[in-house]
Amino acid sequence: MLDKRPKALVPRMVVLIVASLTVCGLRAEQPNIVFIFADDWGWGDLSCHGHPYLKTPSLDRLAAEGTEFHQFTVASGVCSPSRAAVMTGQFPARHSIHGHFATVESHVKRGMPDWLDPQTVLLPRLLQGAGYATAHYGKWHLTNIMVNDAPLPSEYGYDDYGAFNCSGPQMPVHDDVKRSIAFIEQSAAAKQPFFINLWIHEPHTPHYPKPQYRKQFSHLQDEPREIYAAVLAHADARIGELLGALDRLKLTDNTLVIFSSDNGPENTGPASRRQLDDRSTGPGFGSFASVGTTGGHRGRKRSLLQGGVGVPFFAKWPGRIAAGKVDDTTPITAVDLLPTFCEIAGAKLPRRYRPDGVDQSAALFGEPSSTRGKPIFWQWSFASRRGANWPSLAVRDGRWKMLLGKNPQQVELFRFPEDRLEKTNLRAAESAEVRRLQALINQWKATLPSQPNERCFSAQRSK
Repeated sequence: MLDKRPKALVPRMVVLIVASLTVCGLRAEQPNIVFIFADDWGWGDLSCHGHPYLKTPSLDRLAAEGTEFHQFTVASGVCSPSRAAVMTGQFPARHSIHGHFATVESHVKRGMPDWLDPQTVLLPRLLQGAGYATAHYGKWHLTNIMVNDAPLPSEYGYDDYGAFNCSGPQMPVHDDVKRSIAFIEQSAAAKQPFFINLWIHEPHTPHYPKPQYRKQFSHLQDEPREIYAAVLAHADARIGELLGALDRLKLTDNTLVIFSSDNGPENTGPASRRQLDDRSTGPGFGSFASVGTTGGHRGRKRSLLQGGVGVPFFAKWPGRIAAGKVDDTTPITAVDLLPTFCEIAGAKLPRRYRPDGVDQSAALFGEPSSTRGKPIFWQWSFASRRGANWPSLAVRDGRWKMLLGKNPQQVELFRFPEDRLEKTNLRAAESAEVRRLQALINQWKATLPSQPNERCFSAQRSK
């Protein structure tokens, strides 16, 4: 039959058909990705890590059906910098994000922007460009509810979102998994691979224990422990609902699920801090019930010691990631997630983009390595001169981790993973190593911006 279509339209239709086939071919191979990021969940707060009374069967299932990485660290001892590192694949200091986002006045005092730059290279946008449906549910904290003119999460490369600790409407805390499952069902029906950042609230304050879970732990006869256990049990149950939905939709075998935490456990507050009201999430129990554990590691939240940055990390992908395995060799860190997810998803990194992270997909697939190829740096601008949060800078290179304080005499050097509890300071015995690592820190600091990007400033600053 004679083709009577206008000649100018034929090449365009051919291009569209080829493009469609290419996208379909990619989708047939691309896994779904669900990244579960808890808030203040300590390394020791898991029944599979030997906790005496906490019950976390869903996370125990992830550990049993996947690989656990004992040398994983996040980029900070507090929330916002850790989350910025995941989103950008760069150390948060490169974006002048030194602490948690709060009020504009606080940001000015601390030399911070008022939000993470939505124009920078971002993980969800890269995956969007590779054909993924992208969503964010749960905590945001890449700005704060007090910054009224901050960009919405939808401006960061998400097709759908429900969030709190953000500008605009605040999603109820416990709607996170319900919204995630609905998005999974929608994406599955469209036969489109999906990426979900599921950033759950627990066990950050305020604590919102459900009565049925408090009853489960009433035998503890200790209110703070009862509240904390109930909160974690509820979070674990919601994670179980998500894993169950993947099973029901027959998506488990083609879904990479990762669980981790943004930093170590909160410090327990006095009884006077029993109640706490959060503008984003509402009133609840305060830090008197924050009785999380670090598994013996020094330091807690707000520290660059392992108790602050060393957190659980489980990766599950049946048939691709080994089940029931522990990798205690590979030093993986939060900035590695962007290049790793992009490699797995077939998403190309921009030519001029310079990640601090490295592709760790080989380690996920069972090829551990003690050499990462790049140092890991930490900066904590608000360190004290004493106490557990004294380190203001730290570097990990190979098997060495060095911490520096505001006091020049505060230098600690540890061998990893042999001394993961950071008990034996080798500073005196390894002076050459101290000088080498000090030089690395000095070189890194020279690459950091002297002030935040003005396009990330709120109009409130002019007032």
